[in-house]
Amino acid sequence: MASVVVRNIDDDVVASLKDQAKANHRSLEGEIRNMLTEHVRRSTNIEAFRTFAATISTQTMSTKQTDSVDLIRQDRDR
Repeated sequence: MASVVVRNIDDDVVASLKDQAKANHRSLEGEIRNMLTEHVRRSTNIEAFRTFAATISTQTMSTKQTDSVDLIRQDRDR
């Protein structure tokens, strides 16, 4: 596994990370590792979703689509 050194992190940020790590029963290093891993996974999932959505969009081009803003307004007006 690789190692990364991050310098010049604001003291307030480190304090918040330590509090978060304690709340999650992890070390500071473990908390940062978890945060980085989750961020990368979410980013990957977002890209996969965008690709999937584009595929669906091209398959339904001939179908009239309702604007989501209109649907949200209708729901709020109920």
